[in-house]
Amino acid sequence: MVTGQAWEWPETVWRQQVDRVRAGRSLRPSSWPDGRRAAVALSFDADHETIPLRDGEFSPCQLSQGEYGSRVGVPRILKLLAAHDIPATFFVPAVSALLHPADIEAYVRGGHEVALHGWIHERNTALPDGVERDLAFRAADTLERLTGARPVGLRTPSWDFSADTLAVIRELGLRYDSSLMADDDPYEVVADGEPTGLVEIPVEWIRDDAPFFPRDPTRPSVPPRQVLTTWRDEFDAAYADGGLFQLTMHPHVIGHRSRFVALRQLVEYIAGHDVWFASHADVADWCLRE
Repeated sequence: MVTGQAWEWPETVWRQQVDRVRAGRSLRPSSWPDGRRAAVALSFDADHETIPLRDGEFSPCQLSQGEYGSRVGVPRILKLLAAHDIPATFFVPAVSALLHPADIEAYVRGGHEVALHGWIHERNTALPDGVERDLAFRAADTLERLTGARPVGLRTPSWDFSADTLAVIRELGLRYDSSLMADDDPYEVVADGEPTGLVEIPVEWIRDDAPFFPRDPTRPSVPPRQVLTTWRDEFDAAYADGGLFQLTMHPHVIGHRSRFVALRQLVEYIAGHDVWFASHADVADWCLRE
């Protein structure tokens, strides 16, 4: 426990905190499969009803917002991905998977990756000691039972990375994480100065639909076509650089009609370029080859 005011800390305190989890060597490969110019990793966090459930909010209205993700958003997304033969990664809280097992079957049938996203979209940094580990293993067991394969990657709920998260990831034997933001391209995670062998596929709030389209009615949404412009600029820069374009979306957010128009146009635009569409697991495996 760190106490006292920040300006009173000795150097050892703030340096130790900074060094606990850090970006190590870049894992950006010298080339992508088949000589493609850039890589594209689309992901969908299938939170559905878990956010209000986590907070003890049982209002049918709030729960229906999440239900929309499974009922409407997921079919739209899967149809779009199938039309362009694009594999994606679905990060799924275990409770979402248990509520909507048909979704899991559809992800697997479509050739998509199903990865860890907590038990009930819990806040890791607010959990008592040992609970994060217990929930992570329960979630991994649940997804393995429903998909027939052990998950190899994690995105922490709300990108909430606790002091114990990395140790839990390593104990689970995961190959990659996708919760941190130290680079545009994949890198190796370093713990207290030591390389871990864990691939980080970095995220960013700029490349996430939730901040642009918040649930809170007092916070105005950004027009979908404006978000499309931002994401196209992000992709164009990644493409020019020969790097990775990673995008995080949520079926209950991006699945709405006007927003889905923007996603469809983005996918069609990207598909017109020389890119490798891949799951997060495939990106991690390719980066580890070199």
